[in-house]
Order: sequence, then C-alpha cells, then structure tokens
Amino acid sequence: MPKSLLFHFLHLLLFTVFALAANAIAATPIAHQFKEAPQFYNSPDCPIIIDEDESDGEASILCSDQAVHVAMTLDTAYIRGSMAAVLSVLQHSSCPQNIALHFVASATANASLLRATITSSFPYLNFQVYPFDDSFVSRLISTSIRSALDCPLNYARSYLANLLPLCVSRVVYLDSDLVLVDDIAKLAATPLGDNSVLAAPEYCNANFTSYFTLTFWSNPSLSLTFANRKACYFNTGVMVTDLDRWRDGDFTTKIEEWMELQKRMRIYELGSLPPFLLVFAGNIVPVDHRWNQHGLGGDNFRGLCRDLHPGPVSLLHWSGKGKPWARLDANRPCPLDALWAPYDLLQTPFALDS
Repeated sequence: MPKSLLFHFLHLLLFTVFALAANAIAATPIAHQFKEAPQFYNSPDCPIIIDEDESDGEASILCSDQAVHVAMTLDTAYIRGSMAAVLSVLQHSSCPQNIALHFVASATANASLLRATITSSFPYLNFQVYPFDDSFVSRLISTSIRSALDCPLNYARSYLANLLPLCVSRVVYLDSDLVLVDDIAKLAATPLGDNSVLAAPEYCNANFTSYFTLTFWSNPSLSLTFANRKACYFNTGVMVTDLDRWRDGDFTTKIEEWMELQKRMRIYELGSLPPFLLVFAGNIVPVDHRWNQHGLGGDNFRGLCRDLHPGPVSLLHWSGKGKPWARLDANRPCPLDALWAPYDLLQTPFALDS
C-alpha cells in the first residue's frame, strides 16, 4: 500500500475511534436508578397559577411572578445530590406546586436522559432543562485547589441571567450538595431593597484576605477594589438573585473580566467564588445564617467531619470535599450525614428486588 494511502487510512481510523469515544462519553448512562418521590400539594392559601398561557413554549408557571423560581445545575456526577435537594425543597414547601425548577446542564450532556430521570422521580414537577455551552467559560477557567471546582458547569451560576427566560426576574440558586428543612418561599421573599442584585448569608468573621493571593493584595490598584466596601465572605451555593438587575448591570461581563485578569496574573485560588466576591462582596443583602449551614463537607483537601454552626437551621450544605452520599456508600459517614440520608432517592438493589 502506498504511504499516502496508508497515512490516509490511519487518519480515518483515528478520527473514527475518537468520534466513537466522544459519543460514548456523551451517551454515558446515569449509573443509578431513583425512586419516585411522593406527590406534594399546595396548602389552601397558596396562590393559584393557571397553566393556560404557553407563550414561547414555556408553561406559565415557568414564567409566573407568583412562582418560586429555583435554579440548579444538573449532571450525572452530582445527580444523586440534586435529587435529594429537590425532594427537600418540595417536602418543606407550603406551596410545592408553585415551585418552578430551572436546571442547567452541559450542552454535551444527554439532556433527554437527565429529563427522564427527573420526571421519573418527580412526575408532577414544573421544570425545564437549559443547555449550557461549556465554551462560554472554559477558556476563562484557571486551575484551582480542587479539580471539582474547575468544572465549567460550576460557573453556570454566573450565566443564569443569560440562560433563563427573560420573564424570570428573581431566582434562588442552590448547589446540589444541600437539603432544605424549611420553606424555600421564605428565602425567595428576601427583600433586595432598591439597588441590590443578590442576597446571601455573609460571614464577616472569616479571613477575607485569604481568598486572594499576595499578588492581588500587593497591587495597589487591585487591592483598592474593596475600598469603601465592608467586604465579607459569602458562599455562592445559596443565593437569591434579581435577574433583571443583573442583566441591567451586565454582571456576567464584570465577572468574566476578573476571570480574564486571573488568567494573566494569579490573583486567587478558589474556582468560581472569588470573582463573585470581587464584584459583589460588601454590596449584597445579608441573609440569616440559618439559610446556609455550609462547610459540612469539610475542607477542600480532606473533607473531614464538621459540626453545625451555632443557631437555628433552615438549610444544610455539604460544601467542601466530602459529600454525604459518597461517605454513606463507603460506610464512613459523618454524624450529620444522617440528616441528608432521608432525602436520598437512590433505588437500592434490595428495593429493586422487593
């Protein structure tokens, strides 16, 4: 065989192998099966949202200002956590039929499989899945201290104003590694005042300077970013966001500008959090700490067990390396993982056989 034909044949063979591999990855099935959750009903005093107008293909509840709009990311790696989070939201809501879930999934994910998984466990859930083009943000991501933080989908919270319909003016963003034990409507109703874009629990006792590098703090023009702002740490896994104000202020672009600077000179170490702090810290509406009892997954390195912070609890958040489902499966749970377990919808082999 002539060398030119052999080269051409090998090129086609390699192209075919890579194409098959890519398709196989994209079509990776969800490793678990999940039980159907109970159906939850509105209390008598809930507003009635009539589902007649389906403008632009969206059911009216997905655009209604009377609905509680909740946004989460969705992928096969964290779907077990997402299912538990959704169950906890519905179970503790006084108006569960008025909750609209807006899921953001990678554009390369098997969206139909994700939709089918959600529908099989929550047949009556009002939800939509929005594709997130990873290329939006992949070019801007710098490596952080934990690889899970570098996933493009982890940055989708910065693009909600672009992804969700314009009719959605306010949304509660939730991470997938948490459960609620209170009515999410209380959190969603947080007053944002005349100008604030988002609300979240603030932690002003945290060492704020540790979230940025010496390169940042030693540069006068950069360190002045927080001048005239009482900047405090807040966790971006639980946020109430006014999407209209976000769009008007073009805050996605502001976050991207900091990420572009990070690519040129390393000014932080922690994934998607620091750009939010740079743009919003000191200018958010503080929410009671009960709405984000975070850090239950330990730190970003070892994921050791932690206790609850003092005070009442409305939301438990396993931020950090340790996830409750992984520790339960390994028979090495932390004491507080028992509070997550009742919301786990995983279908066990024993349940399948019974």
